[in-house]
Amino acid sequence: MNNFFKTYWKYVIVVLSIVLVAGLGSLFVNLGLDWFGKLEKPTNFIPSFVIPVVWSIIYTSYAIVLCIWLKNENIPISTIVFLILNGVFNILWCLFFFTLNNTLLGLIVIVINLILAILLTIDIYKKIPLFSYILSLYPVWLCLATCLNLSTWILN
Repeated sequence: MNNFFKTYWKYVIVVLSIVLVAGLGSLFVNLGLDWFGKLEKPTNFIPSFVIPVVWSIIYTSYAIVLCIWLKNENIPISTIVFLILNGVFNILWCLFFFTLNNTLLGLIVIVINLILAILLTIDIYKKIPLFSYILSLYPVWLCLATCLNLSTWILN
């Protein structure tokens, strides 16, 4: 078992980090679902079943890409910093928007998260363009989520 961690510790950290972000985000979202269900939403709001599917694709894509990257070389510090910041702001958005029921603070946090996601994608593009293309769903999804957050804030 000790030999396993010596060989695969980087992969374990990547996967556990992604699971932590996904798990905490999901926890905070679930704590506010009743409140969210009572909000006025835009008519073009995406169906609720789509959201976990897209997030699963995003998280899985990051896990696969980062593990492939680690297999071939170390991930640069700048990319790691952007990854951590994106994870933190992703969790904060779920906390502020859903758990604390604050659509304005959620909007501020998601705008910051969107900027960080774009910077992360650019940072990855500078190192391995193919990986940035694969992971580009994340900032695109955050653009949509930001618009929905804004419209929800306006309507409520």
